[in-house]
Amino acid sequence: MKQKTRFFLALVPTLLACQLTVQAATPKAAQSTTPPPAASPTGRQIISRNPYLGAIVLDAATGKVLFEQQADVKGYPASVLKLMDLLIILERVEQGQLSLQDQVPVSAKASHTGGSRVWLMDKETFTLDEMLYALMVQSANDAAVALAEKVGGTTDGFVELMNNRARELGMTSTVFRSVHGLPPGKGQEHDITTARDLSILCRELLKHPDTLRYTSTRERPFRSNVPQKTVVMRTHNHLLGHVDGCDGLKTGYITQAGFSIAVTASRKGQRVIAIVLDSIDLKTRDAKAAELLAKGFAALPAAAPLTIPVPVTPKAQAAARK
Repeated sequence: MKQKTRFFLALVPTLLACQLTVQAATPKAAQSTTPPPAASPTGRQIISRNPYLGAIVLDAATGKVLFEQQADVKGYPASVLKLMDLLIILERVEQGQLSLQDQVPVSAKASHTGGSRVWLMDKETFTLDEMLYALMVQSANDAAVALAEKVGGTTDGFVELMNNRARELGMTSTVFRSVHGLPPGKGQEHDITTARDLSILCRELLKHPDTLRYTSTRERPFRSNVPQKTVVMRTHNHLLGHVDGCDGLKTGYITQAGFSIAVTASRKGQRVIAIVLDSIDLKTRDAKAAELLAKGFAALPAAAPLTIPVPVTPKAQAAARK
């Protein structure tokens, strides 16, 4: 027994040397400074990145890209996709197919939709105008379902309208699967888009004057005629009132995607659109959005100076005739 113990002890230095040799030859993957690749948006994993998955800044007037970074990487829009809901409805209002005073009935399905909501009840009705405020200010998912059923017949019918309009606009990397942007249920898939596609959507929306009426509203009561059931809606866009000229558009959040925002601001007659897609946290998203707006305005050509005509006096007119 003692001989076996002495033999084992004699081997220990050799074994340790072999282990050190193997460790030295193995790549130190854990110490790599290369950032992980962006996750493919196909499963339930977290895809948000620091500071964002993708971003872009546009001149709203011309569509010229002023800045972009990974603008074509696919991510999840979450509630930012409600901008497509708004576009489809405003287009139909302007075409005379709908009126802002039309009544929107609430179905049982709409009343049971979770997440952010205005607590719609089955068989309630509200004007289209009020429902659009709920959609944009509160980001109400129950309002999104009620509006979709009003316009598309069913939510599936409205999703088809969303995808058709996306194709018409050239949003080639976008696939809508819901009317609200909530995480998919069992057997369903995520809504997919890119920062570039969202910027196309925003630029189209800004052609409609009512867009900014809804997206610039910071606070508004819903169901104000029933005080005990009134919901005070407050915007999730914290740049409103804090960033010069900001008057829209929409934020979004789900766990897998983190925080997104489509934002616009107007200064001295010029307008910029900025998209931050799938940022790691709220503070980073808002800081980057404000930074991108500033970057966009700095990249724009200087606005033409305003010329004020000098009034011509009778004395000057007489002198000119000489």
